[in-house]
Amino acid sequence: MRIALWCRTLIILLGLILIPAVITVHANSSQLEKKFIKYEQFIKIDKSANMLYFYEKGELIKSFSVATGKKPSYTPEGLFTIHEKIKNRPYYKEKIKGGDPKNPLGDRWLGLEVTLNGKTSFAYGIHGNNNEKSIGKYVSAGCIRMHNKEVRWLYDQIKTSTPVLIQK
Repeated sequence: MRIALWCRTLIILLGLILIPAVITVHANSSQLEKKFIKYEQFIKIDKSANMLYFYEKGELIKSFSVATGKKPSYTPEGLFTIHEKIKNRPYYKEKIKGGDPKNPLGDRWLGLEVTLNGKTSFAYGIHGNNNEKSIGKYVSAGCIRMHNKEVRWLYDQIKTSTPVLIQK
């Protein structure tokens, strides 16, 4: 009887210590640094939590679970911009037409302009997918995958030239 009571007490104490720490970590990852508050719109992607945060005028509007690169190096880190918005973008790698249910890009593409080491690439994007179970995992070749319903919402809100910060 005493052991059971002791175990319950220990569990409650650990909960009181650990739960606020978890809440603090999540709150800190969703906060926007002061230098980025000036932008009309801003997207922050936290690869360590596989979360995307959408801000307007520095205020968090919505957050989403996303999928990122199979390896940490696959999804680039840095400050980039939304270069283009495309509905039903074809998947050129395997010649799959836009709008096809087999298209791994889903039906919305927010193309990023990624400049690393002086070289610019337009190969990365924030997009839907054809495997909803992949969201929240490290599975992509570098793009940021979202649930199709959620990327459609974001697509309708976002403007081209919106900054996108990708970090761990």
